[in-house]
Amino acid sequence: MLIHTVKRGETLTSIARQYGVSVSRLRTDNGLTNTDALVVGQALIVTLPRQTYTVRAGDTVSSIARSFGITQLELIQRNPSLALSDTIYPGQTLTITFQGDIIRTIDINGYAYPHINRTTLRRALPYLTYLSIFSYGFRTGGELIIPDDTELISIAYQYRAAPVLVLTSIDENGTFSSANASKLFNDIPFQNRVLDQLIAIMEQKGYLGLDADFEYIPAEDARAYFGFLGNARARLAEKGYFLNVALAPKTRANQPGLLYEAHDYGVIGGIADMVLLMTYEWGYTYGPPMAVAPLNQVRAVVRYAVTEIPRDKILMGIPNYGYDWTLPYEQGVSRATNIGNEYALRIAARNGAEIQFDPEAQSPWFNYTSGGSRHIVWFEDVRSIQAKLSLADEFGLLGVGYWNVMRPFAQNWALLASRYGINKIV
Repeated sequence: MLIHTVKRGETLTSIARQYGVSVSRLRTDNGLTNTDALVVGQALIVTLPRQTYTVRAGDTVSSIARSFGITQLELIQRNPSLALSDTIYPGQTLTITFQGDIIRTIDINGYAYPHINRTTLRRALPYLTYLSIFSYGFRTGGELIIPDDTELISIAYQYRAAPVLVLTSIDENGTFSSANASKLFNDIPFQNRVLDQLIAIMEQKGYLGLDADFEYIPAEDARAYFGFLGNARARLAEKGYFLNVALAPKTRANQPGLLYEAHDYGVIGGIADMVLLMTYEWGYTYGPPMAVAPLNQVRAVVRYAVTEIPRDKILMGIPNYGYDWTLPYEQGVSRATNIGNEYALRIAARNGAEIQFDPEAQSPWFNYTSGGSRHIVWFEDVRSIQAKLSLADEFGLLGVGYWNVMRPFAQNWALLASRYGINKIV
């Protein structure tokens, strides 16, 4: 695998010829359509096959995988078109292995809402260890708020991704409710009623784990929150389920602020089977323009986390999105637009922008003008994802988790397929 940065005058055909790969594979690995124009400064992933196979009459995906001693899922990972259909045809070329060694085998978590586009979901699932479905909630009377999750669970199993039930304190208005969370943590009979219902649903629907995502917890509720997690962990373990806990991105134990104070890395890391570091949202909707997950900031969080939590319990968060800010930025007034990474490149192409890359943040960005307004866009590409994955490798973390997989990001999956083995627990 290598990364090519587009220069002025280059075309997909000239780049494919340069590396001896097919235009169709270059297009697929980078999520490009026939009409997408290349952008100067754009990063392309080029996957280089070591071993290929030409399909013959009578072959099936399972027979080809078996003949090369790999799983069907590994064959799908290396040939992403197979994720949508196992129909193959004589003369079709399939990649069996890539050049370069697999770095290591890791866990990959991806969050999704039930309304995710099914094609986008199926393209992501071959590369996921866990599909975390967002989200269950609860009312003050004890009734659960239940998403329409049945189809997602079924599809996850088709790709051997473990479905994970995400529990939050999000209320009917879609906001995190500190009051709801406080009742859950402090009212033990209420807490057990909620857990009774959750475990019954997990058994009924086939969930394999629970993800506790509680944010904005007042410091005075911290001890009760730890008690809830301990109770949940013990009850889940009796049924063979695991507990993952989402943690705010702290860089020190005594970090002040409602987002951080109840997220004690040492205590929670000792209770949970896994934790997800929410290492994103430095650049956010109402904040000043900057990278969503600058590598220097992410590194600081990981460096602190491994002093408190076993490395083999940590998933490092990675954003699958960017933001488009209208300039000039005015604090309290400006609102950035959340966009997908592939869509960001289409904005750049449409407006004749040139992609830049920030060496400290290890993130791409560009400026453009439209309708008389100046804009700046920060997003993710294969370079920024490679930098983040390398950071997780450097610290020997369990793996990474994507918030979220709602938008397509082909070159991210191509990068994973060419460099990593992906754990499957189903």
